[in-house]
Amino acid sequence: MKALSIRQPWAWLIMNGGKDVENRSWNAKLRGRFLVHAAKGMNRREYVEALEYAAERVSADVLRTFPTYEQVERGGIIGTVELVDSVYTSDSPWYMGQKAFVLRDPKPLPFLPYKGQLGFFTVPDALLAPVTEITA
Repeated sequence: MKALSIRQPWAWLIMNGGKDVENRSWNAKLRGRFLVHAAKGMNRREYVEALEYAAERVSADVLRTFPTYEQVERGGIIGTVELVDSVYTSDSPWYMGQKAFVLRDPKPLPFLPYKGQLGFFTVPDALLAPVTEITA
């Protein structure tokens, strides 16, 4: 299955906070469900800036469940989401880039440590066997 590394806490916000676009500088030809890989890298400044940005866009309930810097899962697969379009503009409050992937139907998965890569990459199906019924 294809996967995409996304820095935290943005990946968490896709899975749990209603973030419906992933800002990128490139278009995606891929359509359909892919794995969300939480990138390993994240510093405190990035975490705080994302939290401040999210605070203006999510409900108080989501903010109450927002993980602390230490709790944010990094360096592994955290869920799946469907990529439905690649656009140059969007009305989404999460849009802030040159281009964006339009996302829907996030499905969190139990954390699965896995090394990320640039762009879309393939995760072997055998590795996903324990969560196959969730990703279908």
